[in-house]
Amino acid sequence: MPQSRLSTLFDDALVSLPDGPIAVLRPSRDTDLSALPKDRVTVVHGVKPDHDDWSARGYRTETDMPEAATVIICVPRSKEQARGMLAEASRRATLVIVDGQKTDGVDSLFKACRSALGDLPTLTKAHGRSFWFAGNSAFDDWAIGPATRAESGFFTTPGVFSDGSVDRGSALLGDALPRKLPKRMADFGAGWGYLASRVLENADVVSVDLIEAERLSLECARLNVTDPRAGFHWADATRFKPELPYGGIVMNPPFHTGRAGTPELGRAFIAAAAAALTPSGTLWMVANRHLPYETALNDAFREVTDIGGDKGFKLFAASRPKRRA
Repeated sequence: MPQSRLSTLFDDALVSLPDGPIAVLRPSRDTDLSALPKDRVTVVHGVKPDHDDWSARGYRTETDMPEAATVIICVPRSKEQARGMLAEASRRATLVIVDGQKTDGVDSLFKACRSALGDLPTLTKAHGRSFWFAGNSAFDDWAIGPATRAESGFFTTPGVFSDGSVDRGSALLGDALPRKLPKRMADFGAGWGYLASRVLENADVVSVDLIEAERLSLECARLNVTDPRAGFHWADATRFKPELPYGGIVMNPPFHTGRAGTPELGRAFIAAAAAALTPSGTLWMVANRHLPYETALNDAFREVTDIGGDKGFKLFAASRPKRRA
């Protein structure tokens, strides 16, 4: 196996770690941490399946950055989120290491840091870059404050899906929901709570569970959905098993992990929704029009109906899930 960038940094003695704890922020599941002393490492992750995966490998895991002498930032897709992570790490750590792929914007982050600090040591390898510097206060203006209310009226924050606005697909599905909904509902992949808020406009609904894997999104959802009928679950929707089945589920399933499009994720959401519904339950779903979900829906449900959409999105109502032996 080729040597990873982080392994090269430490195995080739390009970087010397100070004594003390090491925090690794939001590493993907295939990030190579083998060169780090495991007993000193805390993996900090807000995405539930990744958090659980690192924990299962024997790493200490947290959702918020602990005190650490060294902080390693694994660059996320969101530019604002990356800058906020860097600001917090730089303010609190002795050594900051930034690692990421070019497709995730690591080069632009490197240029911005170099503009603020001058020449910085760096390693480019495998279509990505690592760079490092001593902690400082030069990036305090990049810090991310509490979630803010956008013009849409909803609270969002950098790093969540559809930060600052209502996703068009979700809006279409919200408008297409029937006037009468089942009493017990769920929103799989609830994000910051838009679809759940639309469900709760219906007086027939007794409860709606918001199931969301990204902790940042769920924290925003708690601000946006204050109706006492709502319940909040930090969980991977594809693995979530409710105590009682739902009469209805709404969802706008994700189809990306990182920058890679993965329709398999949407298909896993469909299968999980079918398993979580009553025998007569219904799934209401929106998807990008180019995504091939029809086969998965017909495999999982006895009745699948196209209920509209537009040039970019398609809407489905799928009822009576098929029970697997």
